[in-house]
Amino acid sequence: MSVLSTEEIMKIIPHRQPMLLIDTIEELEVGVRAVGRKCVSYNEPYFAGHFPNEPVMPGVLILEALAQTGAVAILSDEKFKGKTAYYGGINKAKFKRKVVPGDVLTLELEIIKQKGPIGIGAATAKVGDEIAATAELTFAIG
Repeated sequence: MSVLSTEEIMKIIPHRQPMLLIDTIEELEVGVRAVGRKCVSYNEPYFAGHFPNEPVMPGVLILEALAQTGAVAILSDEKFKGKTAYYGGINKAKFKRKVVPGDVLTLELEIIKQKGPIGIGAATAKVGDEIAATAELTFAIG
């Protein structure tokens, strides 16, 4: 059971198709942590060219899905309502497993440091119990 549906997510973050990369938020601790889900479909527009005979979700889009999950966590805080979370940096990114059509991506981001509108989130993307990617994502609220 999801905590937030796609429609509810779009009330918090400004992303829309084809750039909205999370389907639901399964867990939410406002301003602290969020766990999202992305059901990866063969119909995703990027699979037409990445790669035609071996569809793989681009790593940068996995990181974007993680950032969107974190944006839901931080922008759910009343003091940031109506704001936008922007990338400030990506550190320690590691890709451990391909993400392919049919996978269900679990996206977790926990805010580990924040000072005013700037913060850092520890991000992990998994397929089942397997880690697909990890990173530290820096964000700026504007």
